Amino acid sequence: MAMTYEKARVWTALAVVALTIAAVVPARAQITTNTALPVGKGEAIIRLQTKVIRSTGDPMPTDRDLRVTAFPLVGVYGATGRLALFGVFPILDKNMEVTTPSGRITRNTTGVGDARLFARYTLFQHNRRGLTVRLAPFAGIELPTGTDDARDAAGPLPRPFQLGSGSWDPFVGVVLTRQSFAWQVDVSASYKRNTEAGGFRFGDEARLDVAAKVRVLPRRLGPGLPRFLYVALESNLIGLGKNELGGADDPNSGGVTWRLAPGLQYATRRVILGAALQLPVVQDLNGAALENDAILTLSVRFSL
Repeated sequence: MAMTYEKARVWTALAVVALTIAAVVPARAQITTNTALPVGKGEAIIRLQTKVIRSTGDPMPTDRDLRVTAFPLVGVYGATGRLALFGVFPILDKNMEVTTPSGRITRNTTGVGDARLFARYTLFQHNRRGLTVRLAPFAGIELPTGTDDARDAAGPLPRPFQLGSGSWDPFVGVVLTRQSFAWQVDVSASYKRNTEAGGFRFGDEARLDVAAKVRVLPRRLGPGLPRFLYVALESNLIGLGKNELGGADDPNSGGVTWRLAPGLQYATRRVILGAALQLPVVQDLNGAALENDAILTLSVRFSL
């Protein structure tokens, strides 16, 4: 039976409550999230990512083939021992091949996407030898820094293909982590309310991200600060509402997606490298919404 967007929201909310009660909470960032970085007072962190997204399998005669390459630059600053300030500034390259009555054409747009600014506050932390537990809510806003009116020789680009939404979109969430010397579990739940711009509104987004990693090298800890190699598995559950155009729902938008992402992470004192491949497990999308094939994420984090 297909899962509706409303059911996905309820399922996500119940999962967040259960995980909160279980006190499974985050300290270090996993590969496909940007919100679980531990930041000391006065510390600055720079995180660079590359995301490669491919979407094919269009059920419509247009036979859309979408390729997106994103380069999010994440900056983090520890304002206090508990308050961390984040900024995410993406560069996007979107390329789509589509069949039209006059033949196959390629449409492309490149530039700055919508930036995100948010703050995370460590509400609860418990540390003991070899184990840390943390709970940190966060809130912020997505700014309309990307263009939403680009056009090419074929005319205005579709709104989902634009670099930006044109709207100011608030979001809230909570991050939870439990970390030991040998393993780590992270949970991030968030909700983004998309607002209207130019008669168009993207559907709201609810998501639940769960990530686990286990240290495989070194097998035993010795003196000093060794380098660590982790194997990771991350789960991304995303519920999207339908887009609206002129107050009417777009039947070919929104739905529920669940991805699993195996990955590797290599950590030193100042640098963390990561790679993950997000694979679709469930894509219960509405109408002719285009499905993702896979998403490759590469990241590097520097502590300054």
